[in-house]
Amino acid sequence: MKVPLSWLKEFVAVTVTPEELAHRLTFGGLEVAEVRYVGLEGAELPWDPEKIVTCNVLEVLPHPNAERLVLAHVDYGGPEAHTVVTGAPNLFPYKGQGPLSHPLKAVFAKEGARLYDGHAERPVITTLKGRPVRGVMSDAMLCSEKELGISDEHEGIIILEDDAPVGVPLCDVMGEVIFTLEITPNYARALSIVGVAREVAALTGASLQLPQLDVQTTGPSIEGRAGVQIAEPDLCPRFTLGLAEGVKLGPSPQWMQRRLIHAGMRPISNVVDISNYVMLEWGQPTHAFDYERVQDGQLLVRLANPGERLTTLDGKERDLTPGAASGLERAPLMVCDATGPLAVAGVMGGEASEVSATTTTVLLEAAIWEPTQIRKTARGMKLPSEASRRFERGVDYELPLLALRRCLELMRCHAGATIAQGFIDAYPRPWQVLQLDLSPTEVARILGVQLSARRIAELLTALGFGCQVIGGLAVGDLATFGDDAHVRVSVPSFRQDVTILADLCEEVARVYGYEQIAPTRLADELPPAVQAPELALEWRVREVLASCGLTELITHALVDMALVATVAPSAAVASDYVKLANPNTPEKTYMRRSLLPSLGNALTLNLRERERALLFEIGRVYVPVAGEVLPNEPRRLALALAGPRQAEHWGGAQREPLDFYDLKGIIEELVARLGLSQRIGYAPLRDDERFHPGRAATLLLDVVEENPGRKGRGRTSQQPVGVFGELHPAVRNRLELPHTRAVMAELDLEYLIAVAAPPVFRPLARFPATVQDLSIVAPLEVPEAQVAALIRRGAGELLEQLTLFDRYSGPQVGEGKRSLTYHLTFRAHDRTLTDEALIKVRKKIIGGLERELGATIRG
Repeated sequence: MKVPLSWLKEFVAVTVTPEELAHRLTFGGLEVAEVRYVGLEGAELPWDPEKIVTCNVLEVLPHPNAERLVLAHVDYGGPEAHTVVTGAPNLFPYKGQGPLSHPLKAVFAKEGARLYDGHAERPVITTLKGRPVRGVMSDAMLCSEKELGISDEHEGIIILEDDAPVGVPLCDVMGEVIFTLEITPNYARALSIVGVAREVAALTGASLQLPQLDVQTTGPSIEGRAGVQIAEPDLCPRFTLGLAEGVKLGPSPQWMQRRLIHAGMRPISNVVDISNYVMLEWGQPTHAFDYERVQDGQLLVRLANPGERLTTLDGKERDLTPGAASGLERAPLMVCDATGPLAVAGVMGGEASEVSATTTTVLLEAAIWEPTQIRKTARGMKLPSEASRRFERGVDYELPLLALRRCLELMRCHAGATIAQGFIDAYPRPWQVLQLDLSPTEVARILGVQLSARRIAELLTALGFGCQVIGGLAVGDLATFGDDAHVRVSVPSFRQDVTILADLCEEVARVYGYEQIAPTRLADELPPAVQAPELALEWRVREVLASCGLTELITHALVDMALVATVAPSAAVASDYVKLANPNTPEKTYMRRSLLPSLGNALTLNLRERERALLFEIGRVYVPVAGEVLPNEPRRLALALAGPRQAEHWGGAQREPLDFYDLKGIIEELVARLGLSQRIGYAPLRDDERFHPGRAATLLLDVVEENPGRKGRGRTSQQPVGVFGELHPAVRNRLELPHTRAVMAELDLEYLIAVAAPPVFRPLARFPATVQDLSIVAPLEVPEAQVAALIRRGAGELLEQLTLFDRYSGPQVGEGKRSLTYHLTFRAHDRTLTDEALIKVRKKIIGGLERELGATIRG
């Protein structure tokens, strides 16, 4: 929210510097993101008090040589009037009328003044220099808002109020300081100038000066001419109406337009600007209906009926029936008349009852709406607005009548309206005052600061709370603890965020000053930090992959079905995914079940900027569970590699692309560092649409099954823990990858971490190793990994290394078979192995191969 300092000063006397005020607001919970200076010292372009002043346009004459230019004679406080050549369209109505009888105040810039170039698209500062313009010397300017850096408006010059002084430095008249506040949802009370003024008064000790909002009502009574019926009192606790007749639409006064611009809003017309002005000033949105377009002036607040539609002020026809077509989760609350909906309550009005150039009677509404209803409606319709922003956070129940009076009085003053006597005030659910008893003991317990009940009452009273000190004995700023001294606090209607004692303690701390609360040490030693083993292993995985040259990415956990279909079309079934009820964008609707679609998209983006990319991601996937509200969220590890294996080199050596075996090597390094290298195996992967059928594999892990009631280990099986391989050409084309090869993997990191073995450190071997060769003949369909696993299992801990050094298939071993020859390195760490021990181990290995694979031993 943008807060002009001059507007703020109407309600509270600010005696500190803007920098000090920003500091106090920030430390009081209202973060000041920016302090912007307009025309003053500290601005990018301060207005020179000697060269940029106010003036009075005395007469507007035609230019002798140009129809699109005029000559303005101005009094700028100098010894004589000055002639300015200008093409400002808002001066043309006065051309040739002779000396003006009505004051026309403007902004005069002398030669040498530094201004923004009004014709440049970007801010460009220039120095004003005199030059002939179509035969007439021009060495001064009448300035627009763009040339002064106020806004981008350049259609005409600035017209000041009639009572503006002449010859006064513009920085003294229009110089401004604008605070940009980052308002969090719990600070809804500060979404207004009055709300910020209340905070400033409490934080600086200044007095709050809220005016009496009186309105001159000289028209006929509103009774019988307008009314409202509330069918949903739980959703509309209060609804007020006022009537303004004889309204003349036109521009709002310049001072109001400037304040709206400084506050970040665009002026439109006097009626609209007044409504926006009061919303910014008091925090209560209002809505103006054309009275003649409301049947009998009678309004009805109800939920939308199925099938109803409404064309809103933005020109779009809205479906009001909940569902996917409208985006609405529930039926919106509507303001209607007997003919149907007129406005979406708290969000946006409709075209049917819009105030237009022909409007002469305005039915003005100020109401309170239930926050959740407004939030769901605004987000479902994708219609965020300044009004819904306030309603969905909670508006003060006592504001509607105050804002109504303020709006109507401004319409009387600046739109020529006659205000009807009386107001309609339907208040079916009045504000219930909440009372809380806050003791100094509770404040000391939460804040660690000892304050008397009297001091606590002073701090809370400054924020607008009603306080009564009950019981106890106060001595100075401290209290006698242990007695019944406490403060009975009545929570005002503009503090709907305060519901418990902890909220009150927070308010005490804010006004007392966080910087005054001394830091204290804990009364006991901190317990030793113990890192969770699974997190330590996750970081080890990151370190291993980074050491292999991979870069970690973090992609979004939300996907759409189009992204899923680029990698796995058959998996793009929306019903299989967790869907968000209220997604931010259509592209972020479903919780992912795989990391590969997002990582594949990231791989494409990376390869647009560089020739090779080695990426990995650790993240959770979200798998729905039947009968459960929440899904399972296991961790997954995904890898993606593409591009040449070697970096570019001046020698011009041929560079092969990264392929299946590069990815396999990285995976083997990872499982080795997790202590699982002796337990992994591989199986061909041929039926996964994501991968090339001949260049993909499933990663397997040996798992020993439980064998209750029997001695020794149970049966060993192989558990799939991931897939990897070269992407299918169709997938590569859908991802628009520039290379002919790309490899990816997705592993079950949750399981790998769960079964990872801790690192084991052994002393250097003192006893010699024995190397034997083993040559077997096995069927072609038996994977080599399965053979190696059986050899390791039979050899047990005595096998130090297993190396396949020969593979043969041909007539000598028979059709459908192949020969595999291994080096087996045996070593014991506590003795020298004897021939008898090795023969026994070898027989066990051969027995397992013959029994489970039908293999034979070659001589």
